[in-house]
Amino acid sequence: MDLRIFTEPQQGADYDTLLAVARAAEDLAFDAFFRSDHYLAMGDSDGRPGPTDAWTTLAGLARETSRIRLGTLMSAATFRLPGPLAVQVAQVDQMSGGRIELGLGSGWFEDEHTAYGIPFPKEKLARLEEQLAIVTGLWSTPVGQKFDYDGRYYRLSDSPALPKPAQPRIPVLVGGLGEKRTPRLAARYADEFNLPFTHHADTARRFARVREAMAEAGRKPEELVYSNALIVCVGKDDAEVARRAAAIGREVDELKENGLTGTPEEVVDKIGRYQEAGSSRIYLQVMDLHDLDHLELIADQVQGRLA
Repeated sequence: MDLRIFTEPQQGADYDTLLAVARAAEDLAFDAFFRSDHYLAMGDSDGRPGPTDAWTTLAGLARETSRIRLGTLMSAATFRLPGPLAVQVAQVDQMSGGRIELGLGSGWFEDEHTAYGIPFPKEKLARLEEQLAIVTGLWSTPVGQKFDYDGRYYRLSDSPALPKPAQPRIPVLVGGLGEKRTPRLAARYADEFNLPFTHHADTARRFARVREAMAEAGRKPEELVYSNALIVCVGKDDAEVARRAAAIGREVDELKENGLTGTPEEVVDKIGRYQEAGSSRIYLQVMDLHDLDHLELIADQVQGRLA
């Protein structure tokens, strides 16, 4: 079971804070550092000191880390045109020495689009499908050949399809709770399918639908990585769990129902249920980015037991 650190910087985190978390994650032998791609805080947070751009952040981290994999969960297709996005991600992959992964979603948070003047189209999934086709098509076009695409929303003509990533193929993540179209998109374009904040009892059923879509697309279901994203709140005892829950404004009982919360023994047991449901990777949503002792405890007492 791979454990990855997943952050939500729109809730309030500057670059130096993210760098500290990424370096801690690397030092503690976590598999990856991922971040959301949002421009507006959610809930009661004022979001100060303000949003950080996902790919600007990852470009910086690419030069200031050496081992850990880096990526987004998920970049919004509404934020960027697919051609420039392919250039941007390929460049950051080169800067990292081949450690980048792209999670790409349709975009859903209308308020942040309004706040920063970003168009919020109705046909989001159709646009996402074209973006996936273009980004992966640009990367896979052999050097010296041109790439063309004539879609409903995007058209590319005579593109040199450069630059190329450092990796032969940048892993692409597709995820969500859609029952039909999302599994089909994952089966066609993705290397990993991610379920956000889904109970283990529902995870197996949703993974099964993706496996069916893989078979229908002519791919072996085991070609795909199946993962979950879950909030994490671990303490050495009940008092520490309660303290960490209070620090992020959440109730312990609710966190235990919807995430990975409790003592290390409790969390390891719950991870086992996700593993039984077919998950091989979990993105640990860490909300208090200043509590690096939390990461150390998870690395020692949770990741250590899984190993």
